Formats: sequence, C-alpha cells, structure tokens
Amino acid sequence: MRTFETIAIRNGSPMRMAPARVAVLALAGVLAAQQHAIAQHDPTTPEEAVGALEQAYGVHPGQRRNHAKGVCALGNFVGTEDAAIYSRSGLFAGGTLPVVARFSLGGGSPTAPDAGRGPRGMALEFKLPDGSLQHMTMIDSPIFFARTPKTFLDNAVASIPDPSTGKPDPEAQKKFAATHPDNTGMAEHYAKHNPPPSYANSAFFSIHTFKFENANDATTLVKWRFVAQDGEKELSAAQLNTMPNDFLEQALIARTKQGPVRWDMIVTIGEPGDAETDPTIAWPAGRKEIKAGTLTLSEAMPDEEGACYGINYDPLVMSDGIRPTDDPILLFRSPSYAVSFAERIKGQ
Repeated sequence: MRTFETIAIRNGSPMRMAPARVAVLALAGVLAAQQHAIAQHDPTTPEEAVGALEQAYGVHPGQRRNHAKGVCALGNFVGTEDAAIYSRSGLFAGGTLPVVARFSLGGGSPTAPDAGRGPRGMALEFKLPDGSLQHMTMIDSPIFFARTPKTFLDNAVASIPDPSTGKPDPEAQKKFAATHPDNTGMAEHYAKHNPPPSYANSAFFSIHTFKFENANDATTLVKWRFVAQDGEKELSAAQLNTMPNDFLEQALIARTKQGPVRWDMIVTIGEPGDAETDPTIAWPAGRKEIKAGTLTLSEAMPDEEGACYGINYDPLVMSDGIRPTDDPILLFRSPSYAVSFAERIKGQ
C-alpha cells in the first residue's frame, strides 16, 4: 500500500507527514463500516459536519477544521500497575513512553482569543514499546454538548455568520439551544467557569466511555481525566478583559522552560447503569477511581513548529487492551477527523 508522505501546506511550503500518521487508505474500510453503523440511527455525514465548520469559521489552508488554534508539547508517560489490572495495554506496562501532545481551542479559527468561553482540548499520541500508537483526545469539560452527530451539525450550522453582520444569527443560536436539550449541560459548565491562566492549570476529560480489557479478557467500562499537578485555576473577571490574545500558548511555553509540567491520569471505574453511549451525561460521584499514570511534558512550542502539527489525533487509534464503546459521537469523530485531515493534506 502506498502511503502519503508530503502533502499539507505549512506557510506556503509542502509539509512532510509521517506515514504511520497518515495511513488513510488502511483506515478506509474501518471508517466506512463505522459510518454505516452510525447512519442507521443518524444520517449526518462527516462531510456535512466538516462543511458546516468551514462555513462557520472559514477555510484556513493547512489548518484543522476544528480546534484549529493550538500549541505542541513533548514529553513522556509512565503507567501504573493499578491500571494494568484492568487493561493489558502497553500504556500501563510501567515503561517510559514518548508522548506528542497538542493543546487547543475549540472552533475553526486559528486566531481566536484565548479568553473565550468554550472548550479547550488536550490531545495525546503515545508511542508504545511495540511501535504501536495510542491516541487520547480530551476537553476541559466532563461532558460534551451533543449526544448525536445531528446535534453537532446543527450547532455548527447555527454558528454560520450572517452575511449582513459577519456574526452568527442570535435567533438561530436561540433556536438551537431551545431544540437541543443535550447541549444544556456543557453550556452551563462554561457559563460557570472562566478559562485557566495556563493549560497547565486545567484538567482534561475523556468525555466518552471506553472499554478496558485485561490479560484475562475481562472488560471494564471506564472514563478518564488528566489532573494538573500545578493545580486547577481560573482567570478572574477582570483578567478576562486584559489577557493577550495568545496567552495560553505563551504561558505553557514559559511554564515548561521553568521545569517539567505534569498531569496525573485518573481512571473512573463504571458501574451497572452508568451512561455508556451518551457523552452529555456525567457519571455519578463516588465511583471507584485509580491513578493510571503520570504525563510529564518538558517542552512546548508553537503549533506549526512542533511534531503535533502533522498528527491526525484520531481517537479510535487505540492499543490492544483499550476499545471504544458504541457512543455515536465517538464513532463519528474518527471519520470526521479523516475528512478534515484529507483537506489539510491537499493544502486546503
């Protein structure tokens, strides 16, 4: 099979992508099967979703269609024996694994102000001892705003600017909120929480439920979050109006120059009756939790200068011992990311 190696455009020049990160053809059959399964319940297509994002935010050549603005970081991860009880993944074998991380703002604008109220993301690519990869893509909210791809599409459509004002139509956004109750939880979360002063002061959540499988093939439903050892902090109302446009990138780069920054991976163990396929519902408090490992980042750099720039952080890139659930949003993300990535590698 021929893989793509060059293709995206970085500031007008060809950008080289690692073949292992671009194996679009190898994934084609898997993605087609996923799309077919999703379409049985929701006819929304990845092309429609990506197209709506392009209408809402414009097309920025070589940039991601969502979470366009970001910053790269490099480091490692060490898993724990406690996690190995539940998953046979090499992620938890105890070795030091290289990690390429990307922090980002939700939305398709690469110049959006960092002080906006909305999702911020952490995406991780782990390289396991056998050469395989594990991806994790998270946001700083414990829940998502859509339980189906149609809600995601409708939100993007409601965000398309009115040609006469250059801004989204307030009536369209009110209608979306009134007709999509699954959007309420995450909207309330961001209404109550100001952005952090640094990515290093934020927790990040899997939002989806996953399946851990151990050496005996026993399956456990889990969610995870990465908890900042620097502590969680929020900007004050006064600070929101005075922060520079790109303060999150600046703060992370400055913080890593002072020394390594760390997050603990905390895994929550599901119980019967916990939501398995709806990322808009949080699990009840009091569930058993274990520390599954520690992420250490020692260096950060601008997005286009780092290794993260060429990575498609497909959340269904998983190691043996970790599997997805039938969450329609989780399954929809993979083919949608592929569509966005295909546009990027064409320089569009």
